[in-house]
Amino acid sequence: MYEQQSHYLLNSILDQLKPEIRKRDLRHFYTRLGANFYAIHNLFQQLYGQREDFQAQLLRLVSVMASQYIARDAALKSTDAAREQDHHWFLRQEWVGMALYLDGFAGDLAGLRGKLPYLQELGVNMVHIMPILECPPGASDGGYAVSNFRNINARAGSLEELESLGADLRRRQMLLTLDVVVNHTSDQHEWAQRARAGEKAFQDFYYAFDNRDIPDLFEETLPEIFPETAPGNFTFDEAMKKWVMTVFNRYQWDLNYSNPAVFIEMLDIILFWANKGADIVRLDAVAFLWKKIGTTSQNEREAHLILQLFKDCCQVTAPGVLFIAEAIVAPVEIIKYFGEDAVIAKECEIAYNATFMALLWDALATHNAKLLNQGISSLPDKLDRATWLNYARCHDDIGLGFDDTDIRAVGYEPVAHRRFLIDYYTGAYDDSPARGRPFGRNDKTGDARISGALASLAGLETALEQGDEAAVQRSIDKILLLHGLIMSFGGIPLIYYGDELGTLNNEDFINDADKAQDSRWLHRPHYDWARAEQRFQRGSVEQRIFDGLKQRIAVRKSIAALADYNNRELLDVGNPHLFVFTRTNPAVALESVLVVANFNDRPEQFNLRDLRNRGRFEVGDLHDKVSGARPARLNDQVVIPAFGLYWLMCS
Repeated sequence: MYEQQSHYLLNSILDQLKPEIRKRDLRHFYTRLGANFYAIHNLFQQLYGQREDFQAQLLRLVSVMASQYIARDAALKSTDAAREQDHHWFLRQEWVGMALYLDGFAGDLAGLRGKLPYLQELGVNMVHIMPILECPPGASDGGYAVSNFRNINARAGSLEELESLGADLRRRQMLLTLDVVVNHTSDQHEWAQRARAGEKAFQDFYYAFDNRDIPDLFEETLPEIFPETAPGNFTFDEAMKKWVMTVFNRYQWDLNYSNPAVFIEMLDIILFWANKGADIVRLDAVAFLWKKIGTTSQNEREAHLILQLFKDCCQVTAPGVLFIAEAIVAPVEIIKYFGEDAVIAKECEIAYNATFMALLWDALATHNAKLLNQGISSLPDKLDRATWLNYARCHDDIGLGFDDTDIRAVGYEPVAHRRFLIDYYTGAYDDSPARGRPFGRNDKTGDARISGALASLAGLETALEQGDEAAVQRSIDKILLLHGLIMSFGGIPLIYYGDELGTLNNEDFINDADKAQDSRWLHRPHYDWARAEQRFQRGSVEQRIFDGLKQRIAVRKSIAALADYNNRELLDVGNPHLFVFTRTNPAVALESVLVVANFNDRPEQFNLRDLRNRGRFEVGDLHDKVSGARPARLNDQVVIPAFGLYWLMCS
């Protein structure tokens, strides 16, 4: 459709809006809608243009956007306007996040408000509250099986308390991140219940079939996400007498986005939470949004169109809100969730850097950075106005999804190398101090992922049990090394709650029948706040880790070169144990940081003269910005301690 025709259609739609919408002052809304409508119409037509009810659905889409704009608080609209004038606000180095389970960290929303000074003490100013929406007890998948998208769990508090928390965070210049599970609902959701009751309109919200003919065609190419606990991808529902697609768990029904009513409902829900104060909305399981027979039903083109449409619609109603793409997929696919524009993120402004996370754990196990260097070299540059979410641990397992081509390029055999990593981090490898457990083991393929708290995977649990102080310090060095890299690599660092204190595995989950079969609960802790007080005891493990992270966060915020403007250059220094790159301030070309990480358990060195001769880094009187110390040098040879990390700058 030509743009002129698009605007004619828009005017026609606006004339059909309900009087209670048309009589409101919607000048800013109309301006943004006019600017984005051509793209919105084009995307909506690509997805749903073949339907007879296309025009009616498009009118409903615009009505939802307008209604949520009317409901948006004046303070949030003011934030929208400020962020529209400062497109790069989220790329600056000032942001540091923490992801947390509310009940495990603070009990409820009131408790979290009381803990905000603790987060500020550490330097955290972006709080990701893991999903707190209503879920059925015993079938919640850790909060990702939602039975009511418009209310929170009563144990968490009330919607009013959430809005108060959001206002408190804004006063403190902190960001609020909330989850919206866009791929599926609980089988206890109203939509599923009405589908069970025989309402065809709601059966069409899901993939539901009378027999196994179509499910069996899907199963030929669909992988199993949880082969141990939820084999297969379809579940027979006795009440409905139909086979329902359940890719994740039998109690999680996949939404059918080929139905525009599903898209519009989920957009309404995203905007609902934006209006409750979310600065950032984490969209869960976005790789799975479009299902297609003969494929893995992941990363389909239509899934990207859906995300583009979500983003364009949000730009009209709540343009200050960012999206995080939770897409834990192959490296070549992850980058696509920013969108295909040359500069601006047309889908999600933020994506999990799962590749970097997995490569860090590989380097820690192998004591070398060969695969890390190779994998990062193969990862395409992100868009200019998009950023990574860099993390060492999260609520989920560690998947070993690096590219087989990269594994072979550094001399490993992919199957054997992944098996080594699983053995290493689950303690089956003799020389490993790690204490993890396998997750999602697939006996058909031999694949598995890894569960475990960061500190336990880094060897701290073993070292403490053995009373080996040298091993304790090595583990702390590893923890600080991983966090130092996620803070300097480029993007927003995301700390997982408890890691700032060296929290160990939580073995209590095996005593809970609802959790015992899911080893991910091993690293979903409940805070011992009395133990947190140990951060004030000089020399304690908690103090050494907490203060180490606190110092690195403060230094990060002071270095403009660590803002994320595609200003990283990977360097080959001829030493396979070292991971080395520069970060340069685009506004001040001479302000550069040389980041050097040593993954070996003994000191390593590199030659500064090589960098100087290649014009890669101006070498003067170098000092580490974190410690303030000058690194040990023998002429031009710089020595990096075992599991050490330097942020080097010239005086």
